[in-house]
This record gives sequence, C-alpha cells and structure tokens, in this order.
Amino acid sequence: MKFIRYAKNGESRIGVVEDQMVRAIEPAVSDMVELIANYDRLRGEIRAVGEAMPLDSVTIEAPIPAPRRNIFCVGKNYHAHAKEFAQSGFEAGAVAGAEVDEFPAVFTKPASCVVGTGDVVQLHGDVTQSVDYEIELALVIGKGGRNIPKAKAYEHIWGYMIVNDVTARDRQKQHKQWFLGKALDTFCPMGPWIATADEVDPENLDLETKVNDEVRQKANTSDLIFDIPSLVETISAGLTLVPGDIIATGTPVGVGIGFKPPRFLKPGDVVRMSITGLGTLENSFQ
Repeated sequence: MKFIRYAKNGESRIGVVEDQMVRAIEPAVSDMVELIANYDRLRGEIRAVGEAMPLDSVTIEAPIPAPRRNIFCVGKNYHAHAKEFAQSGFEAGAVAGAEVDEFPAVFTKPASCVVGTGDVVQLHGDVTQSVDYEIELALVIGKGGRNIPKAKAYEHIWGYMIVNDVTARDRQKQHKQWFLGKALDTFCPMGPWIATADEVDPENLDLETKVNDEVRQKANTSDLIFDIPSLVETISAGLTLVPGDIIATGTPVGVGIGFKPPRFLKPGDVVRMSITGLGTLENSFQ
C-alpha cells in the first residue's frame, strides 16, 4: 500500500493512494509514526473508505512530520557520483579526494529541514550561493532494533519514499564536514507518500531528477556502493533505531557540482524527482 499524509479542510489525515486518487483509511490514524509502529497489528484491519479524491485536490504533507524522528543520510554512495564528487573541488572531510570510501559517510539532517511536495525550499541567499539538489531513495524503519545484522535488515524496513537532500556546497566545503551544508531550514523535502516494503524492489529502482524539465540525474539503485542491508547494519551498530526513523541512501551522478562550471539552483527553479513506484517529489526554490 502507498500511505500518504494530507490535509483536508485544515485537518491532517493519513490515507492510501491508488491511481492518483487518495482515500481515507479505517481505522482512522492521524499520525504516520503511530501507523508504522502499530502496522503489524493494524494491517489486517486497514481499508480505504469514503470519497476518492484526486491528489491535486488535497494538500500533500511530508509523510513523517518534523520533529518526530531521526533523519540519517549517507554521502558518496553511488559509484559514478563518488567520482564526480571527488573531482568537483567541493568535497570536505578526512577522506576528501577518495572516490570510494572504506566505510559509509553518515550524517543527519534536523527536523527543521522537513517539508513536503509542493512546498517552497528556501535558497538562503544571505548564507549561501551554491544550493544543490540530490535525489535519494529513503527507507523508513518499521521494526526497531540495535545491532541489526545485514541478514535481517529488510525485516526492519517498513517502507520507502523520496528525499531531496538539498545541500549548500560552499558551507559543506568551508566547514570541512557535512552537517552545516545540509541542515538549513527546508533542506529536506520528502514524499509524496511512503510505499510499504512489499510493493518495492529497492535494489532495482530507477531514479530521475529534472530541473525545469531538464533531466539532470538518471540512475538505478543497482549502482549503490553500500547496499541497504549494509547501511542498516552500520547505522544500527550500538544505536537503537525506532519506528519512523529515516535513512536516505545517497544520491547518484548528475548533481550541480558535477557540471563545469557548477550549475546551482536559482530563484524560480522547479525540481522534480521521481523513483519507480514512489511518485514524484516536486518543489520550487526561492
């Protein structure tokens, strides 16, 4: 099933998406994290009810609203992008210049970053002049745990969605770490919905980013350097993951810094990101 968080008449609700239509669910649940945490108990009871509404007739909200859960992100996790990043001159950190790292680079984004599809992303022109886009497949934890082995990783994943890991490249380079360049307000659009894991083959998904209808990124998750089970094992080592936690798995080649000269986002740009079966995440930048 594809679960969406939407607002109708000013009230946030959880619904299901079928053929670009949304319907409410019973039993009624108003909180996505509550649904995820209780899904095993509720899944046999959940059914779509009431009027089927076109998606464009409701306000689509971020599936997991701030400040509910942790957002873990992975850097340099596609082979072609790792090469593009190493050659860009914008890389920072202890392994700067290395095309493929020995271990995953993991950082977080704060809750203030989260917005939904259709929301405006701020360019923060007073603090950065180099805002970039990054399409990412994000997984949502359903069954919590610590020290999760790779062999059991998929048992802990509830679903998948799209995340745009928006980045201020100058801040990322200047501060010699990832957080400050990734952490500005509105820098984590996500959605438009979460597809449950039984609907998704995460190891063979096509990703595409368009900026003003120009294709910039086009790849498949088969190009991941560290696969999803490896990421779950690494991040959960000594750290308890809980229902609703998000892990964004990295971006493929084609980001703005990969062009000569770099092509950063400008006021009025519209970025559309699509992943097989996960819909389209669209945001304008101002």
